[in-house]
Amino acid sequence: MSRVLVMIPSGEVYDHNNVRWYRHRDIQRNLGHYHNIGDAFVFDSSLKLLKFDRLETLTIREFNPAEIDRLRAEFDYVVLRGSNYIHGEMDWEQAEEVLKRLGLPVLAFGIGAQAPVNGKLTLSDSSRNVLRLIAGSTTSIGVRGAYTAEVLADIGITNTRIIGCPTAFRRNDPSMRISLPQIDRVRKVGVTIRREVSPAYARDIRQYLTFHRDLIKSVAARFDTLLIAQGELEEKKLVLGIPEQKDEAIASLRDNAWVREWYLDEEIERLYRSRLFYSDVVSDYDACVSACDLVLGYRLHGNLMALANGVPSIYFTYDSRTREFAETFKIPSFDVFSETVFRLSDYWDRSLFDAFNRAYADTYYAMSDFLSENGVEHLMQRSVLPDKRRFSVSV
Repeated sequence: MSRVLVMIPSGEVYDHNNVRWYRHRDIQRNLGHYHNIGDAFVFDSSLKLLKFDRLETLTIREFNPAEIDRLRAEFDYVVLRGSNYIHGEMDWEQAEEVLKRLGLPVLAFGIGAQAPVNGKLTLSDSSRNVLRLIAGSTTSIGVRGAYTAEVLADIGITNTRIIGCPTAFRRNDPSMRISLPQIDRVRKVGVTIRREVSPAYARDIRQYLTFHRDLIKSVAARFDTLLIAQGELEEKKLVLGIPEQKDEAIASLRDNAWVREWYLDEEIERLYRSRLFYSDVVSDYDACVSACDLVLGYRLHGNLMALANGVPSIYFTYDSRTREFAETFKIPSFDVFSETVFRLSDYWDRSLFDAFNRAYADTYYAMSDFLSENGVEHLMQRSVLPDKRRFSVSV
């Protein structure tokens, strides 16, 4: 089996292919550190697709020729964990020098581009060089959607394959389908929350936060609701902190002018104190979303985790990343900046989720083919009917 290096991991690996945050039991140490546990979802899911017997981290913070030479001799290829790397502020540290000397194939595992609200995406010379190195090292480069493929084509990278995100396929099940229950049978609903947002990517912070607030309140008024957080410090403290830290978290939220004016009212505070969920262990999110009848909200990977577990999910899109995910997988979605009113009943439509089911199957086989064409040993099951296989077109 393969010996794999991981570039830019997100968490520690245990029991071969499971991921949790570093020193996850040291709660007080981690409460003051921001990390998006959704990145660990992607890392965990990537490992669940691969067949390997050895795993180690490729450090790009420093250029150590002797260490790089050792890694070249002992490992077969590098996995670049899928994430939002293609944007104007990306810092690749010493990756260009490291990868040039290493000379191993670098598997880009569903990487994505982030468009700014205004103007065209501009990449640094370092980003262009690293991306071209990666693309030149393998048969194809895996991207999450059409927009990312277009951005890479603009800098001369055309061997892209649209594969979505490993999180969708973490069960290695090509036959996974979303089936809708009767809406009056929905009892427990998870709302994936993202209170922090940058005006560089969300064009109207007021509308973003007020819609977010009203969504939480309307769902909580109708269903047994769980608010699923993924890393903001105040939310983490409200879940894992001691009483004094919980009070500090609320005080910090009130000190934020945007949050105070457009998001945090008495009802949201009550729900934050009683209905928040957060964990530093990826498998806890599997259990969390699997207990829900529906998951909706703002989080890319939180929603995708639900779909991977066969739970209906609806995306609320607000930037190029969320739109690209929804478009790739044909996930039912609502633009938070639209002038229309969101009504759950409008989205409780079997045909919408049938479109997702078809796109899921297409993208599953694209992912499997991507791994195979790059010579990567993997665990993705194939269809029992080869003539029914679906393929996504490479851009």
